[in-house]
Amino acid sequence: MTSLEHWAAVDDYLVATAIRPDAAYERTREASHAAGLRPIEVPAGQGKLMGLITELAGARSVLEFGTLGGYSTQWFAAAVGPQGRVTTLEYEPRHAEVARQNLDAAGLGERVEIRVGAALETVRELIDSGAGPFDVVFIDADKANNANYLEAALRLSRPGTVIIGDNVVRGGRVLDDSSTGADAADVAGIRAYLERQGQDPRLDGTVLQTVSGKGWDGFALAIVREADAAAAG
Repeated sequence: MTSLEHWAAVDDYLVATAIRPDAAYERTREASHAAGLRPIEVPAGQGKLMGLITELAGARSVLEFGTLGGYSTQWFAAAVGPQGRVTTLEYEPRHAEVARQNLDAAGLGERVEIRVGAALETVRELIDSGAGPFDVVFIDADKANNANYLEAALRLSRPGTVIIGDNVVRGGRVLDDSSTGADAADVAGIRAYLERQGQDPRLDGTVLQTVSGKGWDGFALAIVREADAAAAG
């Protein structure tokens, strides 16, 4: 058995034994794959963790960069409760269509607003309209813009806001200076994000490496300690 096969087997055991997610989550995953979306959604264990973080934070508003088929969105929508709201930003109209179908099928559609378009544009619309502050922000879109998304997240945050950045290890390629093309841009974006998290005095966080059926990766977790001056003003 290879390392990846072992990680996947352990992940399957943990999900089935200790997490036991509602069948609606698996239906969302299957429907997304059947619609032709790439199988790159967060693992069930991480989805559950993000839901628990949202509940522990008492969050009622979540901002998500990158919707895909709505799998992670579903975890957040369940966690914020009937009075909560999830705003999710998705570039691809087809992804947004599939996500809407999945969320409606899960009975959570009324809690979710999907904004379609380039995330840097749709998040600017949120900032300009005075939206927020959000209680939790999840950044899981194109990695090249990670630092830009983090800056936007800070404009829409308050002291106590939790910010989660996904896919920040990428099989160890975060250390790979030989990457080229799109992967090089992704690595540069991840590094800029992590450097910003470590250096910005408004943020206090950590990074956890993970292994699962999706391989070796990790996510960044931070809490906002000080409000963004522009947002406060």
